[in-house]
Amino acid sequence: MAVTDTVTGVEVHDVRFPTSRELTGSDAMNPDPDYSAAYVVLRTAAGGRGHGLCFTIGRGNDVVCAAVRALAPYVTGRPAPATAADLAALHRDLTHDSQLRWLGPEKGVAHMAAGALVNAAWDLAATGAGLPVWAFLAAMSPEDLVSLVDFRYLSDALTPDDALAILRAAEPGRAARAARLKAEGYPAYTTSPGWLGHDDATLVRLARQAVADGFRQIKLKVGADLDDDLRRLRLARETVGPGVRIAVDANQRWDVADAVRWMTELAPYEPYWIEEPTSPDDVLGHAAVRSGQPVRVATGEHAANRVVFKQLLQAGAVDFVQIDAARVAGVNENVAILLLAAKYGVPVCPHAGGVGLCELVQHLAMFDYVAVSGTRRDRVIEYVDHLHEHFTDPAVVTGGRYRAPTAPGFSARMKPLSVAAYRFPDGPVWRAGPDGDPDLDPGLDPEPDPTGGQEVPE
Repeated sequence: MAVTDTVTGVEVHDVRFPTSRELTGSDAMNPDPDYSAAYVVLRTAAGGRGHGLCFTIGRGNDVVCAAVRALAPYVTGRPAPATAADLAALHRDLTHDSQLRWLGPEKGVAHMAAGALVNAAWDLAATGAGLPVWAFLAAMSPEDLVSLVDFRYLSDALTPDDALAILRAAEPGRAARAARLKAEGYPAYTTSPGWLGHDDATLVRLARQAVADGFRQIKLKVGADLDDDLRRLRLARETVGPGVRIAVDANQRWDVADAVRWMTELAPYEPYWIEEPTSPDDVLGHAAVRSGQPVRVATGEHAANRVVFKQLLQAGAVDFVQIDAARVAGVNENVAILLLAAKYGVPVCPHAGGVGLCELVQHLAMFDYVAVSGTRRDRVIEYVDHLHEHFTDPAVVTGGRYRAPTAPGFSARMKPLSVAAYRFPDGPVWRAGPDGDPDLDPGLDPEPDPTGGQEVPE
């Protein structure tokens, strides 16, 4: 009789990177972010490890860590998840707690904490299967994939039969698309030129470099000052030329009327989309922005759950769905959102950047291409070129395209020395202060690493 492996513990680390010192990630609503992660490690009796995270921008990361710890009893002591049925059961248990739901329900810190644990479980299961998560998902039957989804609150827009039809229609081409993905990669765009903290010279230099690196789309942050945005968008357009898309992102800065007025002014420079033009909860506001000015609308990185995505699609409020791997309750809920987008024929262009978001969300977009939508048309994944060096299996972008991960798991494992160095508030980077020279003591290593903290070879 086979011995069942068991989850014996959940570790949570408050990891923060002082990105505010260089204004990396700065935008109209978040001028001084410190990119951070509530980093989760599941440990099993047989020595298995599952890694996940929840992204924040500094203050409050400790609150998310506390929420993960509050949910840890749902994971500890249960059989290590290995199948679709296991992962579906874990997702339901984590999101249906009757008392924690009172804090949401299915939104906010508790929901994000559930997502970190769910994603760690997927990393554990896919690692055990010897497959990257995108391939692990794409190898599941349509019936297994449908079983992952919580259809409560969705059935007026997407039924299990709808989902089965979508997945069965895509099933015959899976192998060919997987092979094409491995050969060609997945289109990316970069936000690195567009942070509001950059001066004009930096914007121009980084935009020029992005085009030289093969990107056919860049993104600029907007929303603080209209005259500044007009100047910056003009400079970017002059730099990249007419053949490169320039998306713009207001990060929820505007009321509806402001968004319509502002984007009407920016429209002559041909923005590809306006991202998060208003509150992420304002479905009808997004619809009004979409109909009130000529630029297409993208949103989703702060959408709390699958229900908000459902309503955005039902209301015709978005031209691009932007999933986030760590905002909703993990892989299972993102599968539901991908199916909703496929049902309504709206392209999915994931949000990334942050800490580990590029690493995670690439798997979801690639699964969508192979097994759900079956297309990469009008689809790109965001890419920001920072903090990848802290992961053992970092996202790789060459020629403006994500390369398909080959290492087993969710690409979520951080290098142990990085976790020790950037742990808040006692890690040496934080103890040293902004001008100090931290002593990165390997003795602080929270998770011994046989690779010595180096990248895992493919």
